[in-house]
Amino acid sequence: MFERKKAVSCDELAKVESPIDERKDLMPATRESKAPIIEAFRQHEKDTGSSEVQVALLSDRIRYLTEHFRHHPKDHHSRRGLLKLVGRRRRLLDYIRQQDYAQYRNIIARLGIRR
Repeated sequence: MFERKKAVSCDELAKVESPIDERKDLMPATRESKAPIIEAFRQHEKDTGSSEVQVALLSDRIRYLTEHFRHHPKDHHSRRGLLKLVGRRRRLLDYIRQQDYAQYRNIIARLGIRR
C-alpha cells in the first residue's frame, strides 16, 4: 500500500565542505574549537570580532544547530534561536556586502553559503 522512503544519513545530507567543517564533533563551540575559525577569517593579528569572524562563528553555530535538529526534530524552542542566528548572520553579510563586495563574495565562497 504505502512504500517507505529510504532513510538518508546525515553524512549524505551534509556534503558541503568549508573551513568550519573541521569541527566534526557534535559539541557546542568552545574556545579551542573557535580558534581555528578565528585564525582562518581574521583580518589582522589581534582580530577576534570583525564582521568576517562573526559571520564565520555564526555559521559554525548554525551548522551545529542544523545537525542538532536532525536528531531532535521537535525542538521548536531551539529552532527559534536558530532563526535569530540566521537573521543576525544575514544582517552582517548585508553590511559586508555594502562595505566591500569582493570581500563579501570571498566569505560566501569560503563558507559555502548558498546566497
